[in-house]
Amino acid sequence: MWMCLVALLSFHEFGHAWAAHKCGDDTARLMGRMTLNPIVHIDPIGTVLIPLMILLFDPGIAIFGWAKPVPVNPRNYGSRTRDDIFVSMAGPAMNVVLAVLIMVVYRLALELPIDVTEDAVVHKLGLVAFISMILCVFNLIPIPPLDGSHVMRHVIGMSEETYMRIAQYGFIILLLAINLFPQLFRIVGAVSIGVIKLLQTILMFN
Repeated sequence: MWMCLVALLSFHEFGHAWAAHKCGDDTARLMGRMTLNPIVHIDPIGTVLIPLMILLFDPGIAIFGWAKPVPVNPRNYGSRTRDDIFVSMAGPAMNVVLAVLIMVVYRLALELPIDVTEDAVVHKLGLVAFISMILCVFNLIPIPPLDGSHVMRHVIGMSEETYMRIAQYGFIILLLAINLFPQLFRIVGAVSIGVIKLLQTILMFN
C-alpha cells in the first residue's frame, strides 16, 4: 500500500505542476517536477516517515501522507487569485479522477474470468481508490501548507505575507490539529468512504 500511496501522491503533485504550467508558470516544469516520477516528489516526513509509522503502529487505519510541495511563482499567473485556486485544487481533483478511474477498472475486472474471492488481489483496487479519496479530502483541510488553505486565504482576504508567516509553522499546526481534533480524521474518512460507496452504487457493484 505504501507504493500505491507514493504513486497517488506523484499524480497529485503532477496535477499541481500541470495546472501551474497551464496558468503560465513554468517553475515546476523547469525544476523537473512536472512528472509522474515518484522520486522527485518524495518528502522524507510526509511520504516516508508518517506512512511507515502508521503501517507499523496502527495498521488498522487508512494510510495517508503528503509529498514535497510543487514550487510555483504566482507572479507568472494571469490572475493571481483565480489561478492560485485552480492550481491548488488541481491536486485534489487529480485524486478524485484517479479514484473514479480505479473504481471503473475494479468494476470491469470483476467481470473478467479471474479470481474474485474475498482475498483476491483485485479487491485491493477499492482500497487504493479509498486512499486516493483520503488524500483528496485531507488536502482540502484549510491548514497551511495543505491545498485547502489557499482557497481559505482568498475567501477571507488574507494577505500573501500573512499566509506565508503562518505557513512557516504549518507543519506544527497540522500535527497539533491531528492530535487535538481526532474527529477531524473521522470526518475525512467518512467523506472519503461516502464517495467510494456512491461510486459503487453508480457502477452497480453487487
